Amino acid sequence: MDPAQFRLLDLLIVVIYITLSTLAGLAMRGQKTSKDYFLGERSIPGWLLLFSIVATETSSVTFLSVPGMAWKEGGSFLFLQLAFGFLLGRLVVARWLLPWFFGGDYLTAYQVLKTRFDSSVQQTASALFLLMRTLADGLRLFLTALLVGELTGLSPGWSIFVTGLSTLVYTTLGGMKAVLWTDLFQFVVYSVGAFIIFGTIIYALPGGWGQLVSIGNESGKFNLVRLIPEPSAWTDAFWLPAGLFGGIFLSMASHGSDQMMVQRYLCARSQKAAAFALVGSGVVVFLQFALFLTIGAGLFALQQSASWTPEGNILPDRIIGRYVVERLPAGMAGLVVAAVLAAAMSTLSSSLNSSASAFIGDFVKLWFPKITGEQELVTGRWASGVFGILQMMVAWTAWQAGSEKGVIEQIFTIAGFLAGLVLGLFLLGIRKQVVRSPSALGGMVLGGALVLYFWMPTLWGEKGLAWPWYAPLGTLSTLGFGLLLDLPNPKRKIQPGNS
Repeated sequence: MDPAQFRLLDLLIVVIYITLSTLAGLAMRGQKTSKDYFLGERSIPGWLLLFSIVATETSSVTFLSVPGMAWKEGGSFLFLQLAFGFLLGRLVVARWLLPWFFGGDYLTAYQVLKTRFDSSVQQTASALFLLMRTLADGLRLFLTALLVGELTGLSPGWSIFVTGLSTLVYTTLGGMKAVLWTDLFQFVVYSVGAFIIFGTIIYALPGGWGQLVSIGNESGKFNLVRLIPEPSAWTDAFWLPAGLFGGIFLSMASHGSDQMMVQRYLCARSQKAAAFALVGSGVVVFLQFALFLTIGAGLFALQQSASWTPEGNILPDRIIGRYVVERLPAGMAGLVVAAVLAAAMSTLSSSLNSSASAFIGDFVKLWFPKITGEQELVTGRWASGVFGILQMMVAWTAWQAGSEKGVIEQIFTIAGFLAGLVLGLFLLGIRKQVVRSPSALGGMVLGGALVLYFWMPTLWGEKGLAWPWYAPLGTLSTLGFGLLLDLPNPKRKIQPGNS
């Protein structure tokens, strides 16, 4: 087929997808208050929240980077150790943290901290969240732009602009309801895209599924557990304890102290509906990781069977994009690119809305206590736009800098570093005997310094602490230092919901 025809048909499909997403935002306009805009009137059913949580977690990083972890030399299914930890962490959140968020009329996760500490702790935790979301989701946008650029011929810079702007438009217009319903639409789109890739791989292998399993077994692609660390316990990201405990603490941090997820619980009709969405999403996410890793193993099998040989050296993050461009026919490639965009836009839209809600709930409402609901709404829309621009700037900077390190590892490093510290604050606050605010903040500073000490060697190319350990280390050190600093202080008992 002529390349121009190939590109035109695929671009048409991508444009249709972006247009439908934008129209969804237009259809959801009409909010009158910030709570309508950020919480969807607290009337969202559990099943919709479940798919929204899944779609939000399944960013372009999942779609592009996870297959590369199984495809690369020495890669395997060991990443599922972390995914199993994610599921266990959700159970902890549902049992001990979720009831806390339903103990009052909250807009953000960090307003809960103010019932135990003062506003300085609330704003510090919220500021760390805003920093983490801006950096991590900017990297997600960068990775998406790479594939969009490969298909369309646009430079990554223009791809970042188009993807970021289209997401910003429907998120700013439609608020949380638009985010949730487009999440469902995007879940369907990227699931179809994943199964299209998987189906074409099976079809291209002479021996089909059986050959994929045979090659995968021979090369160790289906290894699920690593009991002996390589080369050492603390530098091996795929040693079982690192994956399991890292996954548990990462999940507790991301789903128990991250506004992007907590905001969804606050949209639910009830705590029961929120718990159903939280735990059920863990099962779906685990299955998705298994599918994406199988796709990576399938791409490896294609190469081993000489059914497809990509040209040149390819980074693991780029293998899916190369396969889409080189092997998928016109139309089908466009659907897959739309799927990658769906995975990216579902996360980015959630990030923009939750960042704006944190800015309003944790800063604006404290600075201007007499602000009206309409003023909050207008400010929230502007804030969504500002955070969208900041994420686009991060993506552009990542493109200019370039990096051979897997994007997924960079994102989990950022999440583990910052979210672990915030989770430590939540664990200090959930105790019946709560530490004083200066002790909590001091514990977080010392915990951050300890994590930074173990992270520093990686800056000059040395082996440092494996990234799954950052979240447990940050959480436990913040908790431990906070309790230690508070030893000279008289204890005060506070029940949930009281200040």
